[in-house]
Amino acid sequence: MAASSNISVETGPQHSPRLWHALGLMSGTSLDGIDTALIETDGEGRVVSGPSLTIPYSGAFREALRSVLGGVGPVTEVEGELTRLHAEAVEQFVATHPKTRIDIVGMHGHTIVHRPTERHTWQLGDGALLAQLLGLDVVADFRSADVAAGGEGAPLAPLFHAAVAAALPKPLAILNIGGVANVTWIGKGAEILAFDTGPGNALLDDWVRQHTGEAADIDGAFARSGRYSTAHVARFLTFPFFEVAPPKSLDRDDFRNVAPNDLSFEDGAATLTEMTAAAVAAAVPHFPASVPQWLVCGGGRRNPVLMEALRRRLDALVRPVEEVGWDGDALEAHAFAYLSVRSVRGLPLSLPTTTGVARPISGGRLFPAPRRRELNG
Repeated sequence: MAASSNISVETGPQHSPRLWHALGLMSGTSLDGIDTALIETDGEGRVVSGPSLTIPYSGAFREALRSVLGGVGPVTEVEGELTRLHAEAVEQFVATHPKTRIDIVGMHGHTIVHRPTERHTWQLGDGALLAQLLGLDVVADFRSADVAAGGEGAPLAPLFHAAVAAALPKPLAILNIGGVANVTWIGKGAEILAFDTGPGNALLDDWVRQHTGEAADIDGAFARSGRYSTAHVARFLTFPFFEVAPPKSLDRDDFRNVAPNDLSFEDGAATLTEMTAAAVAAAVPHFPASVPQWLVCGGGRRNPVLMEALRRRLDALVRPVEEVGWDGDALEAHAFAYLSVRSVRGLPLSLPTTTGVARPISGGRLFPAPRRRELNG
């Protein structure tokens, strides 16, 4: 079970008509499992975090989910199983925290296709089925409205980042390293800029899986045993993506052709780790102002080799979000809990500076429960 944190932010409007107990569900691009996390929020400036729980995927389901990336294979079958696993995750959360009240569930689903230039993004997860299985109202399909309106559809966590970081010194960068890495820059006047920086853990995870059958480079052990190739990293940084002005986003497999197949396994792991850090550093010239501090969430913060590379390339204070009292494993799930409340209130989920959409836009689809389940403790 992920550790609980005690984030409490109350800097926004104090006239909100309702506080919601929202449970967020996140299946990230790293294919590791389902994060569940509860917050109490008005969908604006009040955010009080609650407990969280991570349910790992079995190896068999992880491979099934991997098989439909790109929208191929038995998508319908996998989506049904994914939705049932989300329902089981909520049931386990409730069993672990039996006095928890849940008013609404925000399910991100699992992204299998993300091509915003084609106005197409696809997150597996059946909101209607989940609402039926749980007896709770569910908000899902968070990205489609933004993409349909010409936005990138990602990242969507920045408004949540701004809410929980309201009391922290600015400028500030919040870096999420999942399968893909993304950053939220927050200025002194609460201005926000957000975009994907490049590969996160996905390329390294795939490299390790290909060579060892393991799911990830735990503690950076493989990368530490190798030496990164400066030539490979330099070629990687010539990708046009890094010069494109944000906002911008990526599909998990957009950089799949950079795998350093001419290197040893250990040197390849070191090189892919360095590529992730180099891509983050390439984001800095796009910031309106430099930042003295980076807060890192997502699985990448657990890789000490990657964190060392970030500190070296960024020449700034780089630390995991736990050092400011946040739960780095639950932060994205917290974000989609927050966005579920914004969705039902019709508040924007994205801005021109976070996804490139023409104007602030709401999103998400509400799937009311056919039978209402009361979880009031």
